[in-house]
Amino acid sequence: MIAAARAKQIGKTFQPEDSMASDAKFRRVLLKISGEGLMGTREYGLDPETVDRIAREVKSVRDLGVEVCVVIGGGNIFRGVSGASSGMERAAADNMGMLATVINALSVQNALEKVGVETRVQSAIVMPTVCEAFIRRRAIRHLEKGRVVIFAAGTGNPFFTTDTAAALRAVEMGCDALLKATQVDGVYSADPKKVKDAVRYDRLTFNDVLARDLAVMDTSAIALCRENKVPIVVFDLHRPGAFAETVSGRGLFTIIAND
Repeated sequence: MIAAARAKQIGKTFQPEDSMASDAKFRRVLLKISGEGLMGTREYGLDPETVDRIAREVKSVRDLGVEVCVVIGGGNIFRGVSGASSGMERAAADNMGMLATVINALSVQNALEKVGVETRVQSAIVMPTVCEAFIRRRAIRHLEKGRVVIFAAGTGNPFFTTDTAAALRAVEMGCDALLKATQVDGVYSADPKKVKDAVRYDRLTFNDVLARDLAVMDTSAIALCRENKVPIVVFDLHRPGAFAETVSGRGLFTIIAND
């Protein structure tokens, strides 16, 4: 089967053909990680221990029999919007940001392969001496063979965020869900680190997110997922085991779907 069968309703338990995936709610997922999520306690760059821990988290989900693809931001190295605000031409700044995501992707690939997970990096900006170019059918075949695929360089175009790239790749790969790894255990009405009485949501619709201007993903990403019925599941990147628990429908997370 080329594309994973997408669950028609977010509350419906996915029935896997493979007994290894019997605990998993989804057969194929896209994991979105911000570049800042790789910094650990550092103020810049990559923290090797954090990268290794994330690799183990991805491996634990692959061990459930779930097909995993990943999109990683580049804000820990260079953020295009910040460069543009400092006077740099926006297209050039965004191109630099896309190259930063390739560095992050190669780092996570190395960590995954150290723990025995075969991984491919596919870049939207062609650089054949470093990694594969993005080819949709090849990426799907990698997933079918049990490899983790990391999509780098965003969409390959300036003015688009890696959130939009994550939504686009999730749709192209036929993913059952887009899992957004964040700094907290779901979506809140305000930043819970700044607002003590911020309300945490267990479930939202895409229209709720847009109407309440909740900072989940950018509006292009929300619109893509809404139009293609790909639910977004927001969970805590830093809680050990959270990725596998979320894929299995356990733990704390927020589900965003059409209804």
